Amino acid sequence: MKVYQTNEIKNIALIGSAGSGKTTLAEAMLFESGVIKRRGSVEQKNTVSDYFPVEQEYGYSVFSTVLHTEWNGKKLNIIDCPGSDDFVGGAITALNVTDQAVIVVNGTYGPEVGTMNSFRNTEKLQKPVIFLVNQLDKEHCDFDVILSSLKDIYGSKVVPVQFPVATGPGFNAVIDVLLMKKYSWKPEGGAPIIEDIPAELMDKAQEMHDALVEAAAGNDDALMEKFFDTMELTEDELREGIRKGLVTRSIFPVFCVCAGKDMGVRRLMEFLGNVVPFVTDMPKVKNSAGEEIAPDAAGPTSLFFFKTGMEPHIGEVSYFKVMSGTVKAGDDLTNIDRGSKERMGQLYACAGSNRVPVDELRAGDIGCTVKLKDVKTGNTLNTKDVEWKFDFIKYPNSKYSRAIKAVNSSEMEKMMAAVLKMRQEDPTWVVEQSKELRQTIIHGQGEFHLRTLKWRLENNEKIQVEYVEPKIPYRETISKMARADYRHKKQSGGSGQFGEVHLILEPYTEGMPDPTSFKINGQEFKMNIKGKEEIDLEWGGKLVFINSVVGGAIDTRFMPAILKGIMERMERGPLTGSYARDVRVIVYDGKMHPVDSNELSFMLAARNAFSMAFKEAGPKVLEPIFDLEVLVPADYMGDVMSDLQGRRAIIMGMDSEGGYQKLSAKIPQKELANYCIALSSLTGGRASFSTKFASYELVPNDIQQALIAAHEAEEKEED
Repeated sequence: MKVYQTNEIKNIALIGSAGSGKTTLAEAMLFESGVIKRRGSVEQKNTVSDYFPVEQEYGYSVFSTVLHTEWNGKKLNIIDCPGSDDFVGGAITALNVTDQAVIVVNGTYGPEVGTMNSFRNTEKLQKPVIFLVNQLDKEHCDFDVILSSLKDIYGSKVVPVQFPVATGPGFNAVIDVLLMKKYSWKPEGGAPIIEDIPAELMDKAQEMHDALVEAAAGNDDALMEKFFDTMELTEDELREGIRKGLVTRSIFPVFCVCAGKDMGVRRLMEFLGNVVPFVTDMPKVKNSAGEEIAPDAAGPTSLFFFKTGMEPHIGEVSYFKVMSGTVKAGDDLTNIDRGSKERMGQLYACAGSNRVPVDELRAGDIGCTVKLKDVKTGNTLNTKDVEWKFDFIKYPNSKYSRAIKAVNSSEMEKMMAAVLKMRQEDPTWVVEQSKELRQTIIHGQGEFHLRTLKWRLENNEKIQVEYVEPKIPYRETISKMARADYRHKKQSGGSGQFGEVHLILEPYTEGMPDPTSFKINGQEFKMNIKGKEEIDLEWGGKLVFINSVVGGAIDTRFMPAILKGIMERMERGPLTGSYARDVRVIVYDGKMHPVDSNELSFMLAARNAFSMAFKEAGPKVLEPIFDLEVLVPADYMGDVMSDLQGRRAIIMGMDSEGGYQKLSAKIPQKELANYCIALSSLTGGRASFSTKFASYELVPNDIQQALIAAHEAEEKEED
């Protein structure tokens, strides 16, 4: 395989809804370029992309697959991405390391919620977009309706480059309005028959051609001037105008294919090779220090590792993009994230489960290697004296969580090792070992996402696991002032234990003045502050601890032990065992014994006094509230709103976006536990949602009482 220069490399992501045919398209592209000799199919479980057992089991792409083709002297690196929103991590990764998005649209359904989500991701990253209408041979495909929908959603930037002569089972021809030719195919597809446009279609073709010329001219002053003079552009000028429009997202060309029959794929690849941006056409990527790094093959070598695959019989396969310089087999590089040295063994151009050995890869190119010692997803490897680091990939928040445990408790350690290894393949799996909830929690993008992890643990690793609904990280606080005292006294021969603590609790709010006195049950307690500590709690909120003891009632050396006892109770609140927050504690009196007093005695006395006062201080349970955004077809809006109201959600607003309704709400975390399943069921999988933590708010009183009762029952069982 030849060594490709930076200006001969194009990186392309295939994205879009599940079922739109991306994997079938990738297969046809590899076949057309000669990378494979025979096209596989998803149904026969023999495609280059979906080669993992879990993908063949479910019939869906689970991982993004890195591929390459060589076409007309250009190297096209192609990443075939999963369509399911549960596996959005693969698409997010791919868009970050490629320079062109091809959004594949299902010819039967047109733009779906997955299409919109894909487009929104390109919008965030400012990546060029081509819409590709696939499956034009399906019975209910209507290209004109799909094109109209795309224009309604994305505006006049949507410009067709092709339109089909007819759709449905008889589909076999398109009119290309860039080249102004008719392309048709025999039943086996492949190489097209290129002819003049039939007279009956010429008016429609000319109208679309003129619109394409005008859209292309609008991206360059010189082209616009020529267009105004002649109302026409040459093919090369058209291509140049479209390329510039793609880079600035001023034009979204629309192409037609039937990937399953290999019709239109070759023409698409010609366009990708001739027109879409090169690596050098795109804005420079910034490193973590904010410096722009040019894709310069003569610059210092720097590789960003964006994906790790676990291959049977091989182990870890590490996929990277050459951000700068040239990497050669045998090069020694430094891992800036981990401080370790790595020798690059054999380098490969990627083709799914196949790999083609290469001697070197230059800036902008994508490749892979195997058997690295200490490289993880997201790491950067640099040549000597270079300290660049790249961390530009940002993944969405999790949507679905489950506590996980091995059925056989002796396999917990083995299970954790397997899960952490799998997270290298998909960083949107988030593993949390919660000290607070005393659970191991897997956070993911949906029920199918976590079901896939379970399948792999049980079938690949032979570890039986079970999921349960995770506990909710409630918080406890108080709403009024209360006072308590507690004496801890224990005598068992020899030195005993003695400590007595008197304290006052009150709700803490930021900026409140220090206390001077309290009036409790007609008695006034004056405060003389000797010491004050403000503790920012790692779980949110504050504890303010004030020493107001006078007259030596409690020696200062026992104050750290008193604080420790209070903190222990803050970590396991008196009501539900949840973390407590936003409390001010004033220790104002107590007693000690010259022999029997020690740190343990005062720690226990403080802990018990705190619990007693807390329960008298109008205790409240707080629950986590999330901001929720739902993207839903208008037909399902009523059902979705009714469901949310039944989940204690507060609707904050509604808007429309691209033919869909966007609903904003605030919802308790407890009510989100199975929301992805419920939403999919309500809308037939046509809606999506995202969440973000907002705040802690008071739970309703009936729920608080139920939580307290459940905690008391749990403590009795433990006793």
